[in-house]
Amino acid sequence: MKHRLLSAALLAATLLAAGHAHAQQFFRIGTGGTSGTYYPVGGMIANSVSQPGKIIVTAQASNGSVANVNGISGGALESGFSQSDVATWAQKGTGIFEGKPNMPGLRMIANLYPESLHIVVKKGSGIKTVADLKGKRVALDEPGSGTLVNARLVLAAYGVKETDIKPEYIKPNQAGDKMKDGALDAFFFTGGAPAGAIAELASAGSGIELVPIDGPQADGLRQASPFFAVDNIPADTYKGVPGVKTLAVGAQWVTSDKADAETVYQITKALYSEPVQKALAAGHAKGKLITLSNATQGVGIPYHPGAEKFYKEAGVLK
Repeated sequence: MKHRLLSAALLAATLLAAGHAHAQQFFRIGTGGTSGTYYPVGGMIANSVSQPGKIIVTAQASNGSVANVNGISGGALESGFSQSDVATWAQKGTGIFEGKPNMPGLRMIANLYPESLHIVVKKGSGIKTVADLKGKRVALDEPGSGTLVNARLVLAAYGVKETDIKPEYIKPNQAGDKMKDGALDAFFFTGGAPAGAIAELASAGSGIELVPIDGPQADGLRQASPFFAVDNIPADTYKGVPGVKTLAVGAQWVTSDKADAETVYQITKALYSEPVQKALAAGHAKGKLITLSNATQGVGIPYHPGAEKFYKEAGVLK
């Protein structure tokens, strides 16, 4: 990664010396921590959509969604990855951005792949619906996490108050350990499936089940919060666990309304070209889901004009 950044910088310096700097656009993508999914996917996209001599796209490690939207707002990044709910809250000044400076200029390039909402219970627990969580010991993830906010929205949609459950505010790996010990009945997790902590739990001991998030309550939730998309976790994503209907928030590529329209158009067009689509599908498990049909799903903020132009040409937006 460092070598790529260095070569991009050298290329820019060479162009400046030659007096052709006007032809070169730099476009940084804020991703996430190096051990997560955003970072390798960002590197893969940056390599695939760069157009030497015209547009150099680079991926940078970051603290993730909130750091990326803040970086875009402050001009430290041209673009970045974000959960769709964080992007929507940042643009509208709601959710975790309530009462804080919001970013009305945040714009959508593409919805990339779904991050599924999981509700994990022990096999044979008798918990079949969200309403069955009443009176149970339920982990909702730590304060400041996207999962906690998602969990609260889901519970409210099914008429379950936080006071109706015995809530715990711990990470999924800790929740998995407590469930193994019989000290916890259920936990929420938002992330790309399969998730390590859940896969480990499914393979150990008596196994797990996933509670569906569907029906009229889920439909109402999607209408109220358009960043949620319909999702399905296929059978055997986790060992011995049947397929389940749920909701997802998108992992999304966002930018600023100040980004150059022609640059964003060229990058978006390149992302969905046949060679890049093949490279993405071969390069990472989530790369197979970065498709034109997924690009406009669960979008809760305005499109960047460059991206919108491409999607209209491609026939996925009217």
